[in-house]
This record gives sequence, C-alpha cells and structure tokens, in this order.
Amino acid sequence: MGLSMTTPVLTLQDAALSLDGNAGRVDILHNISLTVQQGETLGLIGPSGSGKSSLLMLMGGLEQASQGRVHALGHDLTGMDEDALARFRRDAMGVVFQNFHLIPTMTALENVATPLELAGHRDAFERAGAELEAVGLSHRRDHYPAQLSGGEQQRVALARASAPRPQLLLADEPTGNLDETNGAAIIDLLFGLRDRHGATLVLVTHSHTLAQKCDRVVRLRDGRIAEDNRREAAE
Repeated sequence: MGLSMTTPVLTLQDAALSLDGNAGRVDILHNISLTVQQGETLGLIGPSGSGKSSLLMLMGGLEQASQGRVHALGHDLTGMDEDALARFRRDAMGVVFQNFHLIPTMTALENVATPLELAGHRDAFERAGAELEAVGLSHRRDHYPAQLSGGEQQRVALARASAPRPQLLLADEPTGNLDETNGAAIIDLLFGLRDRHGATLVLVTHSHTLAQKCDRVVRLRDGRIAEDNRREAAE
C-alpha cells in the first residue's frame, strides 16, 4: 500500500504566494517548482524573510498558492476548499511548529488523543499513550502544558503530530524555542518518528548543522529557490 521511493509526495509547479498586508499586496514566493519523493528528508534553509515558513505553509495547505499548483499525496491542494484541506491535513499530515500550540486546559495525553478522537479512531487514547511513551513522556501524560518544560511541550507536540501515522511530516523551526540540549533531543526524536512511520519529512530550520542531517537541502533567497542540493546517502 505504501508509495515507492520514486513516487512524488509533494509537487509544486510554478507556485507563487502573495498576501495582502497593511502596505498592500506583498509577493512572498515566486515561481517555486519542487518535487519531494516518498521517504525523503528535505531541509529548507535561508535568511529570515526568505520564505521558508511560507513555503512549508503552501506544502501543508495552510496557505493557498496565488498561482501555480501544489499537489500533495495525489491531491491538488489548490483545488480544495478549507474543509477538505482540514480533513486532508488531519488524515495524512503531521505539522510541528516552533510554538507548541498545545491546548492549555488539556493534559498531555488529551492533547495527543483529541485529534485522533475527532478523526474517528476508537483507540485514540491507547495510541496517544504509545506516542507519549515513544517520546519519553509516559510519566508526564497527566500533566497540563503549564506544568511541562518547553522541551516536554515540544515532545507532546511531536507525539500529537506523529500519532495519526502521517505520510508527510512538516516541521517549522521545531527547536527554535529550545536550548541546545533539548533541541538536539527533539531532532533525534523527530527523525526517529519519521523512521518509525516511514514518513516524508520537510524541515524548516536556520541551523546548517540540522539541515545537513537531511538527504536534501533547498536554500531560499527572496522567495525563490537559490540552491537545491541532494546528497548521496552516507552509511
């Protein structure tokens, strides 16, 4: 049932993004053409304001392309309405942000289980418990976000993103609010979860060291692809 390594998971064709701001229309991304294969790890790097996070938002259907096409897992995201996009993200995609976006009135276990319940998984709490165990947080499952450190909150966010067994995992500066030690632990967990579920990983980062852990690195500059380097896997 899985896609082969040569199957495109993401395809962007001349995709552009323009948004309305206080000063008028702002062009953020220009003519982005990019294909990401099943099982690939892609690092998106570039200076602040280069469009890294905006490109990730396009890939996840969190922003709609102003022109061009975005296809993910066989779906044309540019032709889907908000409800269809929300269902698609829920069922096929995991997203991890720099800010953890946990629900403060829910325990760690409930934060992970609730999206699974909404998706109709009868084993939501069992699966949520297993994911928290995978990120080393079984002993904190009944704690609320305010009772958790930043590193622990990001672990909960990782567990929540990976619990639906997504085919595509998107991470936007997942270590941006963490110290070096916690950041390194989160990255190890992120790649470990990717390996566990066989997901394709797209990672936005300002860290060149982190980007070098990826199979492929795309550098953005002024909303355009400046470099696209695919490295041979080193064993």
